[in-house]
Amino acid sequence: MRILLKLVIDCDADAAWRALHSPRAVAELYGPLVRIDPIDALPTSWGRGDDAAVRLSFGHVPIGIHLIDVSDVERVVDGHRVRILRDTGIPLSGPLAGLDVWDHQMAVSAAPGDPARTLWRDRLVIGGRVAPALWPVLWSVWQWRAARLRTLASSWDHDPQHPDHPQHPQHPEHAEHPERPQGPEHPQPPEQPLR
Repeated sequence: MRILLKLVIDCDADAAWRALHSPRAVAELYGPLVRIDPIDALPTSWGRGDDAAVRLSFGHVPIGIHLIDVSDVERVVDGHRVRILRDTGIPLSGPLAGLDVWDHQMAVSAAPGDPARTLWRDRLVIGGRVAPALWPVLWSVWQWRAARLRTLASSWDHDPQHPDHPQHPQHPEHAEHPERPQGPEHPQPPEQPLR
C-alpha cells in the first residue's frame, strides 16, 4: 500500500536537501501531532548508512519505537537533478510493528520553471497484516506533514553556516573563483558580517 505526496515548497532544493538530513527539521514536520524522541543521540545530519532508533508518541501517548535507516541516491531525470533520501527502517514496537514493509522515500528537485522553489515528492510504501487498518491513519499523518512542509520550508532557506549554502566560504562556488590579487590596484572587498 502506498501514500504519496507531491507539492512545491518555498525554498530551494539545496535547502530542502539539508532539511531532509536534519533529524530536528524532520521531527518538526510531524510535530506537535507526533513527537519523535531519540533513544540514543542522533547525528546532527543524517549520512549515508546512518541508523537510529526513535520513540514515537502521539502527544504524550507512546506509540512505539521505530528504527530509521537512511540512504541517499541521486539521479538525473529529464535533465533535472533529483536527490532522494530513503528510510528503509522498520517499526520495532507498538501498533506500527505489525508492518513488515516500511519504505519511505523523499525526493527533492528544483521546481519546474522556478529554481528558487522545490518540487517535493514523498512516497511511503507499507505492507503487512495491519497495513490496511493503518493506511488511513498514516495517510492522515502524511497530510499533516504536507501542511507542515508548506509552513516550515521557507525557514530552511537561511542556513549560511552550512557548507552547501552559497554564502559559506567552503561552498564549491567559491572554489571556482581564486583569490583576487591584492594591492592598491586590486583592493579586496570588505568582509560582510554573518547575520
